[in-house]
Amino acid sequence: MKVIQCWDDGIVDDVRLTDILRRYNARATFSLNPGLNLEERSFGWIHESREVWRLSVGELPDIYSGFEVCSHSMTHPCLTEVSADQLDWEVRASRDILQGIFRKPVLGLCYPFNAYNERVKAALRSAGYLWARGGQNDESIFPPRDPFEFNFSCHFLSFDFWPRFNDAKERNAVFSFWGHSCEMTNEAMWQDFEVMIEKISSDANTEWSFINDLFTSEFF
Repeated sequence: MKVIQCWDDGIVDDVRLTDILRRYNARATFSLNPGLNLEERSFGWIHESREVWRLSVGELPDIYSGFEVCSHSMTHPCLTEVSADQLDWEVRASRDILQGIFRKPVLGLCYPFNAYNERVKAALRSAGYLWARGGQNDESIFPPRDPFEFNFSCHFLSFDFWPRFNDAKERNAVFSFWGHSCEMTNEAMWQDFEVMIEKISSDANTEWSFINDLFTSEFF
């Protein structure tokens, strides 16, 4: 079974997250908003009474070295509500900037707020994307009926994470999960997460994968 994971927003908590992932050779995809990663670390938002800070743009290559990167738009708007010109800029500029930073193709986008429609999907195709991630859970996610409506199995904190994981393994399917590293708000949650990653990595019947590899393989 192939396992994929995707983490959003390019935040400081990803420093600890990527350290854990590297420890267990776990592949992951990170969706970034290059219009929001500034010259210095910057305040993002409040999550459960805790400040969430964005990484500086200069940190991105080192923090995400060895991982896969996709777009999350330039500035994280609801893409279904912006003008045609802004939509085009959000998806084209973010892809171009990320490819410049990381010196490798950026083939996918994660929809901010899981908001998309036919106009948004058409803009992604025109900008050269191959896939886009939605946020709805789906037991059978790959290959998707529409690569621009690529739904994941569950959130990493879902109560039924392991039942979904085991069901996918029994079917030799693709299992996927997503989240934000800031959602781990205490030491116990970080420890539980590391145990989860170690368990998946040590399972001889599972293999970590990048999303791009799925869309450029014999699966699709």
